[in-house]
This record gives sequence, structure tokens and C-alpha cells, in this order.
Amino acid sequence: GGGEAFGDRSLSQGLSVLVGLALCVTMLGLGCAVELGQLGQQLRRPVGLLLALLGQFVAMPLLAFLLALTFALDEVAAVAVLLCGCCPGGNLSNLMSVLVDGDMNLSIIMTASSTLLALFLMPLCLWIYSRHWINTALVQLLPLGAVSLTLGSTLLPIGLGVLIRYRHPRAADLLVKISLWSLLVTLVILFILTGTMLGPDLMAHIPASVYAIAVLMPLAGYALGYGLATVFKMPPHCRRTVSLETGCQNVQLCTAILKLTFPPELIGSMYMFPLLYALFQSAEAGLFVLVYKMCGRDSYKQDTLGEEEDTDISYKKLKEEEVTDTSYGTVTTEEHSSIQMEPTQTAL
Repeated sequence: GGGEAFGDRSLSQGLSVLVGLALCVTMLGLGCAVELGQLGQQLRRPVGLLLALLGQFVAMPLLAFLLALTFALDEVAAVAVLLCGCCPGGNLSNLMSVLVDGDMNLSIIMTASSTLLALFLMPLCLWIYSRHWINTALVQLLPLGAVSLTLGSTLLPIGLGVLIRYRHPRAADLLVKISLWSLLVTLVILFILTGTMLGPDLMAHIPASVYAIAVLMPLAGYALGYGLATVFKMPPHCRRTVSLETGCQNVQLCTAILKLTFPPELIGSMYMFPLLYALFQSAEAGLFVLVYKMCGRDSYKQDTLGEEEDTDISYKKLKEEEVTDTSYGTVTTEEHSSIQMEPTQTAL
């Protein structure tokens, strides 16, 4: 339901342009956040790459599939949920990782690597998990080629962003901030425009089960990410980073694929699912940050101070040993002098 509201050509075209521009700005900001030196380091020790692979293309697609089955979604809602679950990580996780004192290098590398892996793995995951609804019209028309084309088009702004970071670091820092703010502004505009197009019947067209999945899916993603980092025995700040990276999906990409590759009369009000997901993933990530600021921040400071105290103690011990060694050397020298003087006195 609600697909007929997309028949307004001017609004629909305006929405398509907005979605395309938002995706380009997001991918440009992601590229500007990547440093070639850090990328080389991560490739030599590809823990971030492995975590991105397991989190975004094993855990999240399987979670989306299980939720779609559990809530008995129809094929349209199921495809929207699966598409969101198969998307790579989003820029929101980078911002949230800063707020919880996470590992920013790990966060950026996970986001960038999952975006590049999505070019091949996202269509594969969609093909695998949509088999349950294969006899429906929407899944038979699932435009995997168009999905791949949309993903491929994101490589240009990412590459441009990496080049800007290499040549003009200050401009890259500014573009990263612009992309993060554009994320928030775009989501608000998309909510307003989509609500205008779908009209007052929007709430009636979206089943309660879809709202439930929009709430549960990011929450479960955060928990799965934290558990995955715990299995890899990562330190607490890295666990928080992996948790946020796993639960935060690239909703701009999901929105772009739904808008640009599916017929509007088929996808209908399910176009709203990634926007709902963005709303709840942001709210839950905000609660994550709030809890950390209230409870975890003190322990983080204590750990940092503890490390500094250990360093000071070690330094003091080292200085004491140096003093002892010096005094010992002095005594030895005096003893040696006195020993040499005794034969001289005897000779006299």
C-alpha cells in the first residue's frame, strides 16, 4: 500500500535527486576519512576487514532474514528488511565511535572495507536470503544488476575522497564534517518529503511488525558486534567500536537502492523502512553513548590513569637503579684507588 503516492512525477524525481546527492556526499565523506597509511596497516593485519566481513555480511543479513521469518513479513516488507540488513556500515558509526572513546582507525577501516566488500557480497546475500520468497513477483524482479550498478557508482566519490585526503588533508577534514551533518539533514528532509508523498495513511500502510523490526534489528546488531569483538578478545574501546559498526547500517545506500531500482508501485510504503531504521539506530546509539558517559567514562579514565601511573612507577624504579649503579661505580673507583695507593706507601 501507498505506492500510488509515488505517482507524482515532480516529487518523485526530486526525491531521487536528493537521495542520489546524499549518497554521493556520504561516500565522499567516507573516502575523506580514509588514510592510505592506515589502510596499508590494516591490510597487513586485517582484523578490521575480517570483523567487517563477519558483522556486515554474515551476522546482519542472517539477523534480517530470521526477523523477517519470525514476524511473517510479506515479500515487499521482507525485501526492504533484507536490503537494509545486507547494507554495509554507515557514517553514523564513525561519529558515535568518537563519543564513546572508540578506536577511530578501526571504525573507519571497517566502514570503508564493508562498503568495498558490498560491491560483491551484498547482491550475493540478497540472492541467498530472498530464496524463501522466490515465488513472489517482487523477488523474481529483484534487480541485482541495478543493485550492483548503484554500489559501483559509490566507488567514484570514495576514490575522490581518498585523493583529497592524500593531497589536501584540511579540506578532507572539512568534508568529513559536512558529510556527517548532511546525514542528519538528509534524513529529516526525506522524512518530510516521504510523509508528504504518502499522505496521512502512512501509519496504516506500515505493519506494526515492521516497526518492531526497526527497533529490534539495530539493537541486536549492537549486541552481536560486541559479542563478536569479545570472541576476538579485543580491548573494551575496540569492542564498543565494533558494536557500533555492526548495528549502524548505511541507510542512504538502502534508500537509494529502494528508490532507484524498484518500481514505486511495488515497493510502496516499505520505502520508509530504512528511514525508520535510521531513526531507531540513531536513538539506540544515542542511549549507548549516554550510558557510557554516565557509567563507563570513569572506568575509562581510571584505566588511562592507571597506565600513566604504571609508567611513572617504572620510570622512578629505573631512575633509582641508575642512581644505585652510579653510587656503586663511585665506591668501586675509590676502592680501586685505595688499593693502588697502598703498595706505593709500602714502597716508601
